[in-house]
Amino acid sequence: MTKNFAFRGALLGSCLAVAATSVTAKELRGWNIHVEDYPVSIAMESFAAEIAERTDGELTAKIFHNGVLGSQPDAIEQIRLGVIDFGEFSLGPMGTSVPETNVVSLPFIFSSIPKMYELMDGEVGEAIGAGMMARGIVPLGWYDAGARSFYNSVRPINTPADVEGLKIRVMSNDLFVSMVESMDGNATPMAFAEVYQSIQTGVVDGAENNPPSYESTSHFEVANFYSLTEHLIIPECLCMSKVTWDKLTPEQQTIVKEAGRSSATLQRELWQAREAASMEIVQAGGTVVNTIADKGPFQKAMAPVYEKFLAENPDLADLVNLIRNAD
Repeated sequence: MTKNFAFRGALLGSCLAVAATSVTAKELRGWNIHVEDYPVSIAMESFAAEIAERTDGELTAKIFHNGVLGSQPDAIEQIRLGVIDFGEFSLGPMGTSVPETNVVSLPFIFSSIPKMYELMDGEVGEAIGAGMMARGIVPLGWYDAGARSFYNSVRPINTPADVEGLKIRVMSNDLFVSMVESMDGNATPMAFAEVYQSIQTGVVDGAENNPPSYESTSHFEVANFYSLTEHLIIPECLCMSKVTWDKLTPEQQTIVKEAGRSSATLQRELWQAREAASMEIVQAGGTVVNTIADKGPFQKAMAPVYEKFLAENPDLADLVNLIRNAD
């Protein structure tokens, strides 16, 4: 970790020096929704520094953090049009533009974070990437957004039966509503900002999210059972506009692609450290954490969710089966 931060610092220094002396450099504009010290943001800055150093300043990049260039859906469209050169996006909201990305929003589609890495860095990532390329988006590296798990104020969840009767806040997405209902829970879509008070007052019993979100929002104070179902593992992507990509020389494309992959490696390390720190905080605060010994029953409970999805998207069946049948 220290080595990565030192490398990033050296690259950032080189980037600033090159940018100050080059008057012909092409400055790429990057979109990012996160604050500047977030794992995604640090990895993106590392990407920018590396391409500047390795192209001797022919390419430099300025990243606009905190979503100042617009909302995520708007930024995805701007990437496709070439208005923004690159950005980092969750594959969840990309589904309206790239149908292939909807597959990773299926509950329990990935068995674990390491398996997600393996598949996204291999054949699955290539298949999803081809769909993105066809719609004007070039994937450069697959980032980690963690796994979402259930938390509530009533009991630990070890089997689908433990969800029965619980009122669970979910994101406003039919897939996630169906996920909870398939386990006889009561799915309640609501704004994320309303979750803390809603759990505190009993409007809902709990919600679901990754460890840093569970910790940073203080939801662990009102919902102290955190069950590591890891039901949603939705990767994110460092992407470039194909309009911009096509203007690069083959040598620049190689550098950009390699820098994207190295930034993904750094981001994953930073994310895992952030998750570990969050878990320490919530457990110190009294959270009861339980792992799931066998996710098989949960996956079986999702049969109606998959049946509906595949009936509506038959052309994605091969991709779904590729992930589900992975060893």
